[in-house]
Amino acid sequence: MYKIEAVVRPDKLESVLEKIEKIGYPGVMVTEMSGHGRQKGLHSGWPDSLRVSFLPKIKLEIVVEKRHLEPVTEAIIQGARTGDMGDGKIFISEIRDAIRIRTGERGLQAISMKEPPRKPKKMAVRG
Repeated sequence: MYKIEAVVRPDKLESVLEKIEKIGYPGVMVTEMSGHGRQKGLHSGWPDSLRVSFLPKIKLEIVVEKRHLEPVTEAIIQGARTGDMGDGKIFISEIRDAIRIRTGERGLQAISMKEPPRKPKKMAVRG
């Protein structure tokens, strides 16, 4: 299992989500944040004028099976890329385990998009 963390422009969020959902991966966590990369925030051309140290960004986190790593990563790139500085970054790390709290499922079953079969509820017998 791998965790993909992508930091993208806020205005590209919808585009990224559409690309991810189009390949059948609707599960994603989204966090609003601020930061800067190489551009060091937004600067205007005039001395002593507008200077912003941190820019608004969106962080997406998705845990995927190894076989979904490249398609999901490529979908993020396609949805987020403008070709301009500040498009963002993608970080990929290995995940040792995952646990679905509701069911106790672990590992790949915990991140599976398929719903496990439900156990039928016992009905009270009236007599």
